[in-house]
Amino acid sequence: MAKSRNGTDIQFAIIGSAGDGTIAAGDIMKRAAALMGYKVIAFDIYPPEIRGFGKCISRIRISSQQTYSLKHKSDVLISLNDSHAIAHVGEVRDFGAVLFEDSPIAAIPEGGHISAHIAAAQVPYGFANRRICEEATGKARSRNIVALGYAAGLFDIPAEIFHEIIAQKFAKKPQAVTDDNIRAFDAGFAAGKATFKLDDVRVGMPQQVANGKDAVMMTGNGAVARGFLEAGIDTYFGYPITPATSIMERLAAALPRAGGRFLQTEDEIAAISATLGAGYAGARAATATSGPGLALMTEMMGLGVMAEVPFVVVVSQRGGPSTGLPTKTEQSDLNLAVFGGSGDARRIVLAPTNVEGCYRCAGMAFEIAEKYQTPVIVLIDLYLSNRFETVIPPRENVFAPKPRIKPELPENQPYRRFALTDDGISPRALPGDEGHMHTVTGLEHNELGRPSDALHQQMNAKRHDKLTSATRYPGLTTCKRFGDEGRVKVGILGWGSTFGEILETMYAAQDEGISCAAMKVVMLSPLPEERINEFFDDCDHILVPELNHEGQFANLVSGALGRPVVRLNRTTGAPMMVDEILAEVRRLAQTGIGEGTHSPVQQQGATT
Repeated sequence: MAKSRNGTDIQFAIIGSAGDGTIAAGDIMKRAAALMGYKVIAFDIYPPEIRGFGKCISRIRISSQQTYSLKHKSDVLISLNDSHAIAHVGEVRDFGAVLFEDSPIAAIPEGGHISAHIAAAQVPYGFANRRICEEATGKARSRNIVALGYAAGLFDIPAEIFHEIIAQKFAKKPQAVTDDNIRAFDAGFAAGKATFKLDDVRVGMPQQVANGKDAVMMTGNGAVARGFLEAGIDTYFGYPITPATSIMERLAAALPRAGGRFLQTEDEIAAISATLGAGYAGARAATATSGPGLALMTEMMGLGVMAEVPFVVVVSQRGGPSTGLPTKTEQSDLNLAVFGGSGDARRIVLAPTNVEGCYRCAGMAFEIAEKYQTPVIVLIDLYLSNRFETVIPPRENVFAPKPRIKPELPENQPYRRFALTDDGISPRALPGDEGHMHTVTGLEHNELGRPSDALHQQMNAKRHDKLTSATRYPGLTTCKRFGDEGRVKVGILGWGSTFGEILETMYAAQDEGISCAAMKVVMLSPLPEERINEFFDDCDHILVPELNHEGQFANLVSGALGRPVVRLNRTTGAPMMVDEILAEVRRLAQTGIGEGTHSPVQQQGATT
């Protein structure tokens, strides 16, 4: 069934320079919309320069129904700095609105004002932002808040909602700061309300306010930190790296208050080593990093596999290789997450597709690591790390507590830490447990843990086979199908943050009469092959869009199943565009079974 498109679905883009308050304005906008009861997805783009200059963009999609990605075309652009915003005027849809300062205080060179670049089909709204701000507050510092007020008045968004969010935003500042910003907002609101409206954008209050007070705006990184805390994390060791740093920052503040331990280490190798040690000692232990950090951690990941120690590593991908693109998103660390390390070092890899999934995967990762006595990687990316979504958290803790760890000893038998069992899971004891002395080493070992190569084949099989049942772990969505049931023309297979754009594409294809389904795969290792095979059986064509050059997920799936896929690969540093995926779905829908295995728009020519 196609998705209903009725109701509000508006996307704002606020663009300015660092120091203009662009991100702060976007934050107030998205939190106000969430409080009103709207579904919100937002993503902020910061300049790569450390020195505090460059372009900032805050995009906020506000919808009365559940949405899954940002739109390629915004409905409203608010310019706080024309030199940065001009390049993005073309990203405003036809009959969309462009809001800008129309009373500059200095001469502007020809072509330097945004009004010269607005298309005939777009609706311009010029207003005296600086003058309004100075008259209301005596200074020009709150121009971003005036612009918010103008937009709220123009598009009929209640001012009281913004008052509440502004008061929260500046609660730790002197009261005069809050008062000034509310005056700035109200002055902008009055100007917007008095403007004759020409475009077709409407916001207002949603017809049905659903849990607005219960909704929480969270980023993927914030959701990871919350999942860790609610799952009872004991220790966190970390080293700063974009885009994972905010996980560490949140836990640095919250974990000690919750009775846990936090330590910033000297580098990534120390972080993973300490995490492994804490996991061995029985703690729920975690660290977080990005691709360059994970590359440094691979040796200790291998030790965790060999020693069968549970711990959790969050990896937020960015553009690579090497230092790469620290402030741009990519999905190119899949190979490293699944295969990185010496020897056969199979581990569990989870890749949530939205912010709520980050919360659930982070918390459940501890349970899974403990059950299967193995490292677990939670693989996200910059887009998901920094993306805001409205989430209604569960009212009660949904994660299992840490289990008791002290196996019974067979009578007159030594403790066999690495005993070969039917399910491959050995009895785990903690160091120091009476009667459970054992050896742990990175060398291959026997059942007692003592170095020996006699059982290498059996131990390799044990470490791999014990993870097979993880694809059926209770309560974890390892993969899920959406869209049309039964036989379809095009199936879209995806993972990670790109799945939001995939879902939007699927609904758009259905609206055009194309039989289409989508499947998200959350567990990348071990791969839920049986379910994915069933999806392949129902589809004439399988399309795999992903943000890397090689088609790493396509390689993983086609290698495991031996079945052809069509690849759509992008490494632009930005999220995948729905229009690009939809164009490929249309092309495939017009081809016969077995045709169209080469995509004319993919970056590399080879397909599987």
